[in-house]
Amino acid sequence: MRSDYCSAKPIVLMKKDRWQDHYARQAKEKGWLARSVFKLEEIDTKYHLIRPRSRVLDLGCYPGSWSQYALSKVGPRGEVIGIDLVKPEQLKASNFRFYQADVLTLEADQLKSLVGQVNTVLSDLAPRTSGIKEADAARSMELAEKALEIALSLLIVNGSFLCKVFECQELEELRSRISQLFRASKAIRPKAVRKGSREIYLVGRKRIIS
Repeated sequence: MRSDYCSAKPIVLMKKDRWQDHYARQAKEKGWLARSVFKLEEIDTKYHLIRPRSRVLDLGCYPGSWSQYALSKVGPRGEVIGIDLVKPEQLKASNFRFYQADVLTLEADQLKSLVGQVNTVLSDLAPRTSGIKEADAARSMELAEKALEIALSLLIVNGSFLCKVFECQELEELRSRISQLFRASKAIRPKAVRKGSREIYLVGRKRIIS
């Protein structure tokens, strides 16, 4: 199994950061599995990507906060499907399905036969960073493009797509492609993104299927 990406952040020893601690503390107090949930919450509050009774695919779901949030939105009659190299063991719900796999090696058609169509595709996939900006950006773009490929295969008409990508020269090309495939698109940098991070999130709403 390949390990070209990771959805969990590496542990880094650093001085206390009040800005960072705010989101970590809030996540713990509210019972979320990770502070990254606040990125999704902000985006979903603005664009309403996840609705009751819908089906959501969460690519790179570990440690589980995005799936956890999605479950709270779809309710007991909805379903969330998570895919990652590592299983989010703390996430327990009867309407949560998990598949252990490397997203980069998945065939979209094969995944569609396994999962079926979905209303929303989420991707918080991140590469294992090397410290070389150009290389890390290229790996991030590869993951975003793979997430879009999967979304185009599985999304229903008017479905929604959200993915993380590092800012780079190729970003505008990806944004342009999403704008052609969805009736509405947006690039957003949530408040919970860490200072100094090059993360940006691309949103596509109302999938067009010709």
